[in-house]
Amino acid sequence: MTKTTVHLVTSIQNVTLVVFHTDAHCWQFRVISPGGAVFGERKIYYTPEAAEKAGREWIDKGS
Repeated sequence: MTKTTVHLVTSIQNVTLVVFHTDAHCWQFRVISPGGAVFGERKIYYTPEAAEKAGREWIDKGS
């Protein structure tokens, strides 16, 4: 079983940004819509700060 560590959960522009770490995929982010749909990219980041920055930029672009 893969261990997942959640670093950040925050609300931005009516969506929820989650930054997390798994041993298999380093740091990543996901965006959760108000309806519960999960969005994001499968890119990996080497620090939680880098994943958070990418997530915030992704939200700002409206992707």
